[in-house]
Amino acid sequence: MALNETSDIRSDQATSIKGIIAPLLAIIVGMFMVILDGTAMNVALPGLVKDFDSKISVVQWAVTGYALAQAAVIPLAGWLSDRFGAKKVFLFSVIMFTVGSGLCALASGVEQLIAFRVLQGLGGGMVAPIAMAFVYRLSPRDKVGAVMGMIGIPMLLAPALGPVLSGWLVDYASWHWIFLINLPVGVLAVFAGIRTMPNLERQSVPALDVLGMFLAPIAFASIAYGVSEGGTSWTSAKTITGLVVGGIALILFVITELRRKQPLLELRVFRSADFTRGIIVQWITQIALFGTMFLVPLFLQQGKGFSAFESGLAVLPQAIAAGIFMPIGGRLFDRLGARPVVITGLVFVTSAAYLLSGISAEDGSSALILPLALLGAGMGLSMMPLNTHIIQAAPQNIVSRVTSLTNAAQQVMMSFAVAGLSTILSERMDLHMKEGVQPLHALSSSFGDTFSVLVGIAIVGMILSLMLKRPKKTSDGPESKKVPVMAEQ
Repeated sequence: MALNETSDIRSDQATSIKGIIAPLLAIIVGMFMVILDGTAMNVALPGLVKDFDSKISVVQWAVTGYALAQAAVIPLAGWLSDRFGAKKVFLFSVIMFTVGSGLCALASGVEQLIAFRVLQGLGGGMVAPIAMAFVYRLSPRDKVGAVMGMIGIPMLLAPALGPVLSGWLVDYASWHWIFLINLPVGVLAVFAGIRTMPNLERQSVPALDVLGMFLAPIAFASIAYGVSEGGTSWTSAKTITGLVVGGIALILFVITELRRKQPLLELRVFRSADFTRGIIVQWITQIALFGTMFLVPLFLQQGKGFSAFESGLAVLPQAIAAGIFMPIGGRLFDRLGARPVVITGLVFVTSAAYLLSGISAEDGSSALILPLALLGAGMGLSMMPLNTHIIQAAPQNIVSRVTSLTNAAQQVMMSFAVAGLSTILSERMDLHMKEGVQPLHALSSSFGDTFSVLVGIAIVGMILSLMLKRPKKTSDGPESKKVPVMAEQ
């Protein structure tokens, strides 16, 4: 039988935040491990080049392959969790990631490492979207923002702490420990999840959208790859091939999904004006946030001569502020809705980018504390309220499909931020050098110009966030049209 269209998808067992602390901790441990690994590898690349007697262009695929594998499987996360149960798929994903970590540590050649990193990415890519949908369904109705704020902590802390931890491990142990440290954490997350995570009601789904399953990974992985290559050259064969293949696959994917009653990704959710406004603001915000996170460590290493470990330590004010303000943003969302919280967060981000645009290589490290703390606070206030607003604005019986859609788009937006800003930074550097500016001053000016671009992006996000509205409430939750759930075929 088909499920009742108006049935409540949250667990009836969870009546308070206290009642879901145990499963929430299990989910956070798994998420933190996966997200941490996304940034941990960057500082290990020079050592890997030496150990494997390879080239950076080859070893870089240990990072690129991981990211592309994540982008490829994210669209499948929603359907798999609806079909087999969110708990089972989440735990399976963590197990796959942990096994991949062990194999990476044992890799004897760069080709093996790349292959095992892809395996890691295939498992890790499904963790975040499933975790977000799981926690949303588990949360008490009046505490959704607070709970989502708690799960958002690893999403912001892990990228900031990744370079610190991995830099220390690389300097004082070896790159193998970047992966070995995941083994006990992964085992803990799995056993904790088995014992504490409830079996939420599954959605009845039709047969898998095979064509969508084929097109989605090609579309999202190819676009992410093409955009990332654009950071080096927008006219290179790799960039053009990635964008063309990804663009064609994306067009075919959209056509396919709109014609199916039960698609892999529910694109008809864009008919909700609240959802569309929210996700557009989210895209712009992610470019501003992740762009700044990309530029700051780069500036510290190139402009101030910091080591990877030192640059990781230097951005700790950002991580601390994000950890403090994330739960505050969640509680404020429950009281005020998304608009005032997101606007405040983007004011902080804009202020941080403006202050960073004026910092030169001669300034001391103390000059970075305030802008990085503002950046962390802005990220903490804006990220999860936006995510929660988008979920609430979507049809409530396809939450897992919505988190898959938003996470897939996030991968592309992060690629756009890094590639676009890399291009701007390179172009400004060439321009200042042609003007005869001393290299150090040219570097500082180029970073300042690039941060100024982020100021403009953040201002656009602030203006658009004025359009956010709190979804209307009904007895069953946010008022939005339900997407009928068909019986299994």
